Amino acid sequence: MPPLLRQFLTYHESIKGHSRKTCDEYFLDLRHFFRFLKVHRGLTTQEIDEICIADVDKAFLAAVTMSEVYAFLTYLSRERSNQPNSKHGEAGISAASRARKVSCLRSFFKYLTLKIHVLDENPIAEIDVPKAQRGLPKFLTLEQSQELLKNIAGANQTRDYAILLLFLVCGLRISEMVGLNVTDYHGEQLRVLGKGNKERILYLNDAAREALDKYFLCRDTMNNVALGERALFLSSRGKRMHVQTLHQAVKKHLASIGLFDYSAHKLRHSAATLMLSSGTNIRTLQEVLGHDHLNTTEIYTHITNEDMKKAAESHPLA
Repeated sequence: MPPLLRQFLTYHESIKGHSRKTCDEYFLDLRHFFRFLKVHRGLTTQEIDEICIADVDKAFLAAVTMSEVYAFLTYLSRERSNQPNSKHGEAGISAASRARKVSCLRSFFKYLTLKIHVLDENPIAEIDVPKAQRGLPKFLTLEQSQELLKNIAGANQTRDYAILLLFLVCGLRISEMVGLNVTDYHGEQLRVLGKGNKERILYLNDAAREALDKYFLCRDTMNNVALGERALFLSSRGKRMHVQTLHQAVKKHLASIGLFDYSAHKLRHSAATLMLSSGTNIRTLQEVLGHDHLNTTEIYTHITNEDMKKAAESHPLA
C-alpha cells in the first residue's frame, strides 16, 4: 500500500470514526482506480487484478485528470466483470456502485488537497456522481409479518422469534443484530451500534421485551455457552452468531411462508413501512433506522402514503 493511501485510511478510521469495513472498501476502490490508471496510461501490460500499486506517489496522483476518472467509470459500466452472483448482467457494475467509488475518490483527493496539502489543486473537484435510479424496496405487509411470526418453528424457535420480531419492530441491520451484546438490553431500551460505530438507543414495545425475556431464559440454560461470551444471540455452538448463519435462518423462515426472494434486509424495510403506516413521522423513523441523511429515509414515503391514497379515492372519476 502506498504511504499516502495508508495515511488516508488511518485518518478515516481514527479521526472520522469510520468502521474497518468501510476503510477496507475505500482501499479496494482506490486500489482498483490506481490499477486502472496504470493500464490506461500504458505503464503496464499486466492483468489489472495483478498490478502492484505500492509505487503510487504524489507525481502519479497530481497527473490525474477528470477525463481519466470518466474513463474509469466507463470501464466500470461496460467492461468490469461482475461477481458470479451479481444481478446486473454479464459485465458492468451498477450506477449505485459507481457512485460509491466516485464518493471515495472525491474524499481521497479532498484529503490530499485540504487536509495534508500534498496537492495544490483538487483535479476532480467538479466531478459528477453517476445518477442511480432508486427502486422501491420490497417489504412484508402487516398480514405477512404476522404470518411469519406465527410460523416460526424448529430447535431455535425462541431465539429466532426474538430475532425476527426485533427486525420487524426496530428495523435493525443484520450486522447490528449479530453485534448485539447481553449488556445492550435494558428492559425498555436496546443499545445498538450502527454504521461508523454510531450508537443509538431504541425503545422496545411489550411484544419485543416479552420475546427477549423468554429468549434469555433459554440462553441462561444453554450448557455450551462459551466462557465470557457477551453476544446476545448465540449459535448452536454457544458463540456469537455469524452474519451468514443469521441470514440463512431468516431465509429459512421466510421460505416457510412462500417468500423465497426476501432477506433480513427486507425485514428492515418492512419495519420502516409498518412504522410509517402507523403514524410515525419521518424524522423519528430516521433516528430509529440510524440513517445519516433524511433523503435515505424518504424512500419509504413512496411506499405508504395515505394522502396519495385519499387523493386517488377523492378523484371525480373514482
